[in-house]
Amino acid sequence: MTARMPNPATLLPQVNEHIQGLLKSVQGSGVDRSTLELVHLRASQINACGFCVDLGTRTARKSGESDQRLHAVAAWRDTPYFTEAERAALALAEAATRLADRSDAVPDEVWDEAARHFEDEQLAGLLLMIGVTNLFNRLNVPVRQPSDQQDW
Repeated sequence: MTARMPNPATLLPQVNEHIQGLLKSVQGSGVDRSTLELVHLRASQINACGFCVDLGTRTARKSGESDQRLHAVAAWRDTPYFTEAERAALALAEAATRLADRSDAVPDEVWDEAARHFEDEQLAGLLLMIGVTNLFNRLNVPVRQPSDQQDW
């Protein structure tokens, strides 16, 4: 697959600089890096962003995430490999990524379970990671960014 154009964020360097700054802030939100990686991977799977699934899997693996857990992210509800906090973060990632799929996009039970495990600053970090991931997905999918090219 060949990209239709260079990644839009790389064409406007100040944009990429701000996105990277946002990611740095998210990583300082108090949410475990592994949880952020899992959230990124799940949202990217939902959006069928091959580039982000590939990069996210490799990044998570470098951070120490096991292949067993990475392979199970798509079926996290049906596997025993995730903590209650990770499950709450994954449910929030799914709901916040699939906003148009239901009239109550993020149901109270999803929000309340996430809030049970994460403080407000951490919830902010999770929501920003979900949002940035969806931004990445919405840049990479339309331009058909190949997963073997590392523009970020």
